[in-house]
Amino acid sequence: MKTVIICGGLGTRLREETEFRPKPMVPIGGRPILWHIMKGFASQGHKDFILCLGYKGGVIRDYFRNYQWNTSDVTLRLGRTAKIEYHTQHTEEDWTVTLLETGEETMTGGRLARALPHITDEEFFFTYGDGLSDVSLSNLLKRHHERGSVVTVTAVRPPGRFGDIVIREGGEVTSFDEKPKAETSPINGGFMVLSKKIGDYISGDSCIFESDVLPQLAKQGKLSAYEHHGFWQCMDTQREQDLLDGLWRSGKSPWRTW
Repeated sequence: MKTVIICGGLGTRLREETEFRPKPMVPIGGRPILWHIMKGFASQGHKDFILCLGYKGGVIRDYFRNYQWNTSDVTLRLGRTAKIEYHTQHTEEDWTVTLLETGEETMTGGRLARALPHITDEEFFFTYGDGLSDVSLSNLLKRHHERGSVVTVTAVRPPGRFGDIVIREGGEVTSFDEKPKAETSPINGGFMVLSKKIGDYISGDSCIFESDVLPQLAKQGKLSAYEHHGFWQCMDTQREQDLLDGLWRSGKSPWRTW
């Protein structure tokens, strides 16, 4: 299955970092958080990615264009018959990465809509370039198939800042509130399975997936949730970057499933 990753936001809460690079390229343990996210999907067998670029998207393009060069030992032969010999192999050699320009001002729903023509399957994974988790993608996909919904989100329970989810027994989401009221309510952890039918609910580049699409699907009974009780952490602030970086460097990074 393909995995669509939103990589185009400004990341204003991490201004010290994102003034020079997009938030998905902010490093955790010397590697962009985007790399960690993609490694997590790849370790569970999903290695076909669509990256929806926007703000400073050229930094991400350069990273993947030069990936072999920057991650390998090399021998150079200089001169008119220049030659490069790579000595190092890496486990990312079977990845497929589509770099999709979606515009700096486009909202999350609009970015997603621009990725849909590149998806041939009836369903796909969808996530953001700023969160890490050890969520089981196979269990997430199983819940999606059980419910037959248009969207299945991963529900997690960190301090409420994002969007409360009310879940009926069996996994159906009955409401989605972008202004959470209680820290005990589950929130959307950002790891999702979507049907290609999602395109019917996106109005254009100004469409915000989280506030325009998900509440509508919840009202129609077409949104479900998989409750994840393991590790999840977003990276919105310098404090959260430091937390993730410290976990990686200490060798205690729960999201490392590879």
